[in-house]
Amino acid sequence: IYTMDDAINVMQYFVPCPYGRQIEVADGITIKFTDIGHLLGSSSIEVWLREADVEKKLVFSGDIGNFNQPLIKDPSYTREADYVIMESTYGDRYHGKHQDYVTELTDVIQRTFDRGGNVVIPSFAVGRTQELLYYIRQIKAEDRIKNHGDFKVVVDSPLAVEATKIFNMNIDETYDEEAMELVKQGINPITFSNLHLSITTEESKEINFETEPMVIISASGMCEAGRIRHHLKHNLWRSENTIIFVGYQAYGTLGRSLIEGAKEVKLFGEAIKVAADIVQLEGLSGHADKNGLLKWVNSFEKKPEEVFVVHGEDAVCEAFTSCLKDEYKFKARAPYSGDVFDLIAGEWTEWGSRERIQKKPKQSSAYIRLLTASERLKSVIEHNEGGTNKDLGKFADQIIALCDKWER
Repeated sequence: IYTMDDAINVMQYFVPCPYGRQIEVADGITIKFTDIGHLLGSSSIEVWLREADVEKKLVFSGDIGNFNQPLIKDPSYTREADYVIMESTYGDRYHGKHQDYVTELTDVIQRTFDRGGNVVIPSFAVGRTQELLYYIRQIKAEDRIKNHGDFKVVVDSPLAVEATKIFNMNIDETYDEEAMELVKQGINPITFSNLHLSITTEESKEINFETEPMVIISASGMCEAGRIRHHLKHNLWRSENTIIFVGYQAYGTLGRSLIEGAKEVKLFGEAIKVAADIVQLEGLSGHADKNGLLKWVNSFEKKPEEVFVVHGEDAVCEAFTSCLKDEYKFKARAPYSGDVFDLIAGEWTEWGSRERIQKKPKQSSAYIRLLTASERLKSVIEHNEGGTNKDLGKFADQIIALCDKWER
C-alpha cells in the first residue's frame, strides 16, 4: 500500500501534455492524446510501438464521453489503428432522448425545500460536480425555486473544490460554445451567489447543524468513501430529505444499494434507516451510451485488426463484443485477466482464469484498532518476561478476566 509521501514524490514525474501533439516517451514508443469529451482533461491515447522494422499502432479509448454535456466539448475521433482497446460501460443500453435536467432538478429541489428538507447529491468530484453547478446556476438565474430566496448550495469535497478551480483556469481550452457564450457575457457558468466551498473538516461538520434547507453536493459519487457518507448518516433517516443520484452506481456499492431500495444501511458501524426520498436522474452521464460507443469505434476508416473490449461488467463486455462481431463485422474479444495477445504475430498466446476473484469483506476501522491493540498486548507480555511470579500472575488474571468478559 502506498503512502502519502509516495503519492507526493510521484508528482515530480507528472508532465502536462497538450491534445494533438505526438510525444516520444521512450525509444520506439510515441503517444498522442485526443480529447475524448468525458470530463476535463480526459483523453483517448494513440500509441505507436516500434520493434525492429515493425510498427503497430494501439488506440486506448479511455472513457468515451457523452454528447451534448454542458461545459465541455463533444468527443473527438481517431481515424487509424491496428489495435483498439475500448471501454464498454454502457455497451448494452441507451440514454434515450436528451432530458431537461434543469426542470427535473428544479422539481426535486422545490418539493424537498417545501417540506423543509435538504437535497443531498453524491457526486463525482471531477466533471459531474461542475455539471451540477452549471444547472443550478441556471435554476437560480431564472428564479425557478419559489419561496426559498437565494438558497444555499454547498460543495463539500476538497477534491471537487480544487477541480472547480481548475475548470475556471482552463476556460478557453475546454469550454464548449454554449459555455463560452456565457463567458463572453461576463457570466461564470459554474459560480453563483450563496455557493459555499467547504474544505476543512470543521466546515464540513458545521453543515449538519444548519437549519435552513440547502443543496449539499459531496463526493464520492458511489458513496463508498469521502464526506458524503457523513451527510448520508445525518440525512438518510429524515423523510423530508431527498438523495439524488446523478451517476453510474456499480454493483456492491452503497449507492447501488440505495437506488435498489435498501430500507437500512450501515454507516460507521451504525444501522441507519432509509426514510429520505431516493431519486435517480436517468441519462445524466458522462459516459457514451451504446450508440456513442459504436459511433466512436466505427470512426476508424479501416477496421482494426482486433478490438479488445474492457471496462464494463462481464455481461456488458460480452454483449457489446457480440454486437461488434455479429452486426458490424469487427474482430473483437472481451479479454479476461491473464489473457495474452502477441501484437506482432496478431494472435492470442495465453488464456487467463475465467473465475471471478472473490471480494474479501472489509474489516471495520474499530476491528482493525482491536487487532492493533492485541499486537500491543502481545508485545507487553513479551516485555514482562522475567518479572516476578506475583506480577505475572496478576497480569495473567487480568487478561483472563478480560477474555471471560468478551468471550461470546
